[in-house]
Amino acid sequence: MPELTASPQSGSISVKNLTFSHNAASNAPALVDISFTLPPGSRTILVGANGAGKSTLLQILAGKRLVSTGGADVRIKDQDVFHDSPPGVTFLGTEWAMNPVVRGDIVVSEFLDSVGGYRHKERRDRLLDILDVDLDWRMHNISDGERRRIQLCFGLMIPWDVLLLDEVTVDLDVLVRDDLLNFLKADSEARNATILCKYNATHIFDGLNNFPTHVAHMRFGSFVTQPSSWPFKSDISSPIPTLYDVALKWLKDDREHRRELESNGLKRRGARRDQAVPTDSETFYRK
Repeated sequence: MPELTASPQSGSISVKNLTFSHNAASNAPALVDISFTLPPGSRTILVGANGAGKSTLLQILAGKRLVSTGGADVRIKDQDVFHDSPPGVTFLGTEWAMNPVVRGDIVVSEFLDSVGGYRHKERRDRLLDILDVDLDWRMHNISDGERRRIQLCFGLMIPWDVLLLDEVTVDLDVLVRDDLLNFLKADSEARNATILCKYNATHIFDGLNNFPTHVAHMRFGSFVTQPSSWPFKSDISSPIPTLYDVALKWLKDDREHRRELESNGLKRRGARRDQAVPTDSETFYRK
């Protein structure tokens, strides 16, 4: 699996020596000694089980979490994301659709105008067509999937240099998601813009095979596989794996690795089959 060889100075995204804990009392850091570089125009997918640190990494790159110790150097377009925030960075996460502001009684057309849609009419209108949005929808009456389409139109209508996506296509139907991915790929290629995104659901990987230029595997806050050129090459005797196959294998490896750690003292997940004494809650509810 070939790794990126671009120098940190040439990359759209450069991270060095990044270790991060959510709080001082954390037993284990959320990210451990992360270093990587992504060149302009790359489209990288982060693969890993829930809790691997993918969302935390994206939030740090977006400047939403502050790293104050450890000598970490986190840069986008060669600018420090904390002290010299670079322009042209767009972050889209799943929490947006739950914000009470975007669940208010406002017509979609008025909402988009209120956030500057009239300044980007060409891109806005193209995205409205791709995302199949009804401008007469009222934000408080639509589904989470429809609200997600509004978020994507709002976030993507302004041209971006670096796009950070945290699982935001999971609510979309297959057709809209495919049209959107084709748009993002073409936009990235036309403007030499960079995309870094995370996915967990394997049914989504099944439609991503031709989207990324690189894939990476994270586990317990570290890279198991650094961002590597996609598709992976294979020997003549075996077929080239799909992204679905690779993601499924990596996630299975993650689970086996965790179970091995559990057998050596890590807190075990799953049912407590060896628990002979009823819990306090079980005793209470039986009464």
